[in-house]
Amino acid sequence: MAVHEQPHRSSGFHLPSFRRNRTAPASGPAVSADAATHSARAYAFASLRLLTGFVFLWAFLDKTFGFGYATPSGKGWIDGGSPTKGFLGSVAAGPMESAFHSWAGDPWADWLFMLGLLGIGLALVGGVALRIAAVAGTAMMALMWIAEWPPVKHLSDGTPSMSTNPFVDYHVIYAVALIVLAAVAAGDTLGAGRLWAGLPFVRDHSWLR
Repeated sequence: MAVHEQPHRSSGFHLPSFRRNRTAPASGPAVSADAATHSARAYAFASLRLLTGFVFLWAFLDKTFGFGYATPSGKGWIDGGSPTKGFLGSVAAGPMESAFHSWAGDPWADWLFMLGLLGIGLALVGGVALRIAAVAGTAMMALMWIAEWPPVKHLSDGTPSMSTNPFVDYHVIYAVALIVLAAVAAGDTLGAGRLWAGLPFVRDHSWLR
């Protein structure tokens, strides 16, 4: 919101004003072009939000029911399998290697991981609570990045790590995407973001946006 100072009388030296002069209203084609650009940007962010949300939801569903992709059939969470035992138990590099091994398969780790996947996925697909999803998702991606530890060239057993980039991998990209989606309120398009933001308890606590 621009704030315009009221004119007043004053004596003495005045610095030149660098404020842009008031211009005539934009023409019809220019307004249409701006609206089209804004709309395209909004739909692009909404598409990124929905696709990213599906990544998290699919990971939850596959690990829960064992669809035979990343999780073999009959090894799903509902079949008694552990969503974290395989991944955390196979960590072979990084400063938290022993900690991850001790967490692998623990019920609290399984529940926290799966609830995180489900919550982040639903928030992104629905377009609500994107700020919470960004914080939770960034924390999850940071832990997974540490578990894989891309900076190392060799694993603890001496074999090559096959790391393709010592710093930036898909975990970093997902984390940045989550932060960007929350920053631009990507849930307002093709989502329930506006409805969510209008709820009284959300209006009173902006961090819930």
